[in-house]
Amino acid sequence: MAVLPIRIMGDPVLHSPASEVDEITDEIRTLVADMYETMDLAPGVGLAAPQVGVALRIYVYSYVDDDELPWRGEIINPVLWMAPLVPGAPDPDEESEGCLSFPGERFALRRSERVIVTGVDLSGASVRIEVDGWRARIMQHEFDHLDGVLYVDRLSDADAKTVQKIARKRGWTRGGASWMPGVDDLEG
Repeated sequence: MAVLPIRIMGDPVLHSPASEVDEITDEIRTLVADMYETMDLAPGVGLAAPQVGVALRIYVYSYVDDDELPWRGEIINPVLWMAPLVPGAPDPDEESEGCLSFPGERFALRRSERVIVTGVDLSGASVRIEVDGWRARIMQHEFDHLDGVLYVDRLSDADAKTVQKIARKRGWTRGGASWMPGVDDLEG
């Protein structure tokens, strides 16, 4: 297994829809194993293939809940259904999220409270996940990456301006910017 460089927001692969996986090959299995290793080292709760420069509809996730119960898996060619959003502004204390492709920052973003995701796992078995709360947020965030959308693309105008200032200051507006988990320190 290998740790992969994580692409930063200016990279074009992050802004284009990813392609479906036609067949689960050894190459795909290696990619998924490398994605788990990269996500764990980053550390993150999810990682989509476009974030490591691979334009395929795959993401991995890993989360330990308040009861210390692990929740981990991969979804290939996911389909997402969401409950309607609750109107109103997001609560910065309860609805903030970050992204490994915009590291070191968090912004409030309203997401659907409940989702269903279907797809397949590495063995080709059907997967159906019905979750709410933080897990639903993870599913929506990673699914967005497969459609070429970063969470910062969904922010309010004021936060979007802040994002652009940070991105310009750090040189993240151009393609090719990346960081290596375990090597680069990109906090703040």
